[in-house]
Amino acid sequence: MKKRSYLFTTVFFTLILLASCNSNQKPEVAAAPEPTPDQMVKRGEYLVTIMGCNDCHSPKSMGPQGPQIIPELMLSGYPADRPQLKVETSALKTGWVLLTGDLTSAAGPWGVSFAANLTSDPTGIGSWTEENFKRAIKEGKYKGMPGGRTLLPPMPWQNYANISDEDVSAIFAYLKSTRPVKNIVPAPVTPDQVK
Repeated sequence: MKKRSYLFTTVFFTLILLASCNSNQKPEVAAAPEPTPDQMVKRGEYLVTIMGCNDCHSPKSMGPQGPQIIPELMLSGYPADRPQLKVETSALKTGWVLLTGDLTSAAGPWGVSFAANLTSDPTGIGSWTEENFKRAIKEGKYKGMPGGRTLLPPMPWQNYANISDEDVSAIFAYLKSTRPVKNIVPAPVTPDQVK
């Protein structure tokens, strides 16, 4: 009788185990709560910092440790009132890439490019939609316009092509929260315009 009871119990639990393994029902997982606007801005600030956005989009002055961000110009791009880089055409044609000391402009085979104003000012991204920003960062489209030209080097938009929509939203929320800085960045210079 004990053998029969043991066998019955074993078969019973085996059937239950098999039934639960083959079940198409997935355990219910509670959805994560939506982040608050403050949490989105903090996440965006974190992402902007670790992704190096300040490296190129913030004007700098030379300090004892090298280039230091000018706080009141943070994320405002290449200063419009700064003289443009004089580039030797032969250097560009031989594959050289040149950067200004604060990294806000670069010259290479593509010509000369200037870091954009990312502040909340209308001369920056102040009038952009989140969809424009998403298209710019993930697809490399100038001002996020569907038919716009491709963003020029050294903007590493290809590195961000797979960034999550949630992270794009957080970055956008942070940039829209920044202090506006009026700064109209110069248009790029094409290789044939370089003197």
